[in-house]
Order: sequence, then structure tokens, then C-alpha cells
Amino acid sequence: MNFNSRIKTLNRVLKEKDPPTFSSSWIYQYCPCVYRYAYKNVRTEYDTIDWDQITCHLNRKFQKRWIRYKRKSIREYENQDEVDIILTKYKEKLYTFIAIQDDKDRKIRDRVIISLTRMTQKGNVIARQELVKWLRYIADDWIDKYPCMSRWRVYPGAIDERISRCIILYRYTGTFLGYLYKTLEYSAKALPPVCSFDDTILDGGRTRAEYIIPVYD
Repeated sequence: MNFNSRIKTLNRVLKEKDPPTFSSSWIYQYCPCVYRYAYKNVRTEYDTIDWDQITCHLNRKFQKRWIRYKRKSIREYENQDEVDIILTKYKEKLYTFIAIQDDKDRKIRDRVIISLTRMTQKGNVIARQELVKWLRYIADDWIDKYPCMSRWRVYPGAIDERISRCIILYRYTGTFLGYLYKTLEYSAKALPPVCSFDDTILDGGRTRAEYIIPVYD
């Protein structure tokens, strides 16, 4: 049986059992053939089972029920070699953070993002810094394109912090960029607007500076 048949099997079992949530332990108990297949054939770059590759192909309602294993505490560390494994593997495709050519590029970009995200969630500080750097290309493009994002333009430090927070908190297998976009969109509404004295107001014939009344001692 190939990958697609395993996904069909897991979808079928999930539909039959209809659990409110499920995890790798649940799959091991109720769908051991899928667990064994994943253990042997679906591995991350750092040689663990790549559950993201499995769960992203499930029916959408089951994706939302997926629960990753939660560590009680995460100790931060720095390991450039771990990050280099990802960057070296996809070095010819890092341009996808700036421009994508087709759907295949989009999938590869998502793959890089998820790999660095999970590495960050293990505690690797360098992975987080690297991913924030690449995601800024995408976020800056959104800021230039969409008026709802424009307030972020004057808060460059804050946007890095928000991206970093999204990386740490990301849980679902669905698109990370969709999650990041919505987070930045909603957060932008709470940012104070920045005005310039050179802005024109009312009928557009005068600037704000012209309405300032000077005060003399």
C-alpha cells in the first residue's frame, strides 16, 4: 500500500471512531498499519516521524482535531547544523519566499516553513531567527499590497515579534501562512495609526500643519 492508500485508511478510521481529538498515540492504537508505515517511510530531515506530512492530507475537520505531543518544558538551544540540514536541502528553492512560480513552489515553501517551525518549537533559537528572516519577505509584501496591513509599516520591530510568536504557537497542520496573515491582519487593527503633518485633510487642499495654531509666550 502506498502513501495515498494509508491516508484513505486513516480518514476512514477517523470517520468511524469520530474522536474529539487524536494524536500519534491514538493512531498507534486504532490505526497501527498507518503508524508503522509512517515510522518507516515518512520521516523529517532530523529523523522523526513527519506527522505534518500525514495530517495535512486528512479531511479538513480532522486536521483541526490533531494534537501534537506537548513537552512540559522546552529548553532553548542553538544548533546551526540542524538548520543547515533544512537550508541545504532546499537551497535551490529559497526564492519561493520572494516569488513563487507554481503550486509546486508553494508546497515546497510550506514544507520549509513547517520544518523550521517544528524545529523552533523544539527550542532551536537559530531556527526561529532564520524563519523570521525569510517570513519578513512575505510579510513586507503583504504590507505593501494590502491596506489592512499598512499600519505595520511603522512598527518593524513589533512585526518581527509577532511573527516569532506565531511560529511558537502554531499548532494545526493547515497552512501556516494563512494563520500568519490572519494574525497580522487582526493585530494591525489594534496598532495606533501614524499621521504626518504633511497629510492633506478635509477637502484635500490643506495639510495638517496648516491647521496648527502657534502658541507664543
